[in-house]
Amino acid sequence: MPEDAIDHINFEELNQRAISQPLVKHIYTADPSAHVFNGRIYIYPSHDIENDTPFDDLGSHFAMEDYHVLSMDTPSSAAIDHGPALHVKDVPWASKQMWAPDATEKNGVYYLFFPAKDLEGIFRIGVATSDSPTGPFIPQPLPIPESFSIDPAVFKDDDGSYYMYFGGIWGGQLQRWRTGSFKAEGEGPLAHLPETGEPALSAKIARLTDDLLSFDETPKDIIINDEHGHPLLAGDTDRRFFEASWMHKYKGKYYFSYSTGDTHFLCYAIGDNPYGPFTYGGRILEPVVGWTSHHSICEFEGRWYLFYHDSSLSKGITHLRSVKVTELIHDENGLIQTIQPYKP
Repeated sequence: MPEDAIDHINFEELNQRAISQPLVKHIYTADPSAHVFNGRIYIYPSHDIENDTPFDDLGSHFAMEDYHVLSMDTPSSAAIDHGPALHVKDVPWASKQMWAPDATEKNGVYYLFFPAKDLEGIFRIGVATSDSPTGPFIPQPLPIPESFSIDPAVFKDDDGSYYMYFGGIWGGQLQRWRTGSFKAEGEGPLAHLPETGEPALSAKIARLTDDLLSFDETPKDIIINDEHGHPLLAGDTDRRFFEASWMHKYKGKYYFSYSTGDTHFLCYAIGDNPYGPFTYGGRILEPVVGWTSHHSICEFEGRWYLFYHDSSLSKGITHLRSVKVTELIHDENGLIQTIQPYKP
């Protein structure tokens, strides 16, 4: 939602129209990654904190330092905050900005994947492990080799393979890796972005090794095509990828979903395998209060749910968000029904 519109919002009235309420209100949480482990829903969000860092296009005001794990018996029950699970001070290679994480499980071990800036200010992706879904998590001493950018999302396919989707432009630094190596800011904070008529930057995918601690291949581009089979262009800002990758599988099809960032939509595209290519399918969620949209999609007892966030609790403060959940519907053709976050 545009910043200039926030000043005119009646937040008491808006919260009455909201289709869902924050899962927790004692802390600010965002970027929810939801999974079902042993019949219970576990949510791995980022933890927004109040800070004095000025707003900029690189997201410097998103100065998160740690992760909490939330859990719920069902999507309609109260959420429990299990407390701090990992702090930046416990990660030897990380300096700041513990942004959107994800988690998975294999052979009774729980893995937390997270981005953070290293000691040189470059975003890398780390891994931490625990014998409990709620942590505490013990980080590996170094980030995943050859990892870069932000927003890791790990998908387990039916054959037992694990894949990581990742990447984000602007502050997520993806545009700085267009040549295969990191480029400095150059002439401005958003340097190295493609021109509007060029193909949009792509999220990345890499199959993980058996121990889930490394890439088992060189990361590949996730290509999103339009209805004519042409890759979406950088100027198609209502549909192109910006950040917040997620993957779920429904009736044999692979649904790659993501945020369009500066245009504030959650969108999806459908493919026949984890690598794509994917064909743009539509919008999942219309814009919420607050600059960002970031989500996950989770099945629980045969029904599907969208976990997302907005800034209604903080009355529109961009970097103080709250996690929410609502049901997600696939129609008879497998298309996702667009969700309006606020009732008329």
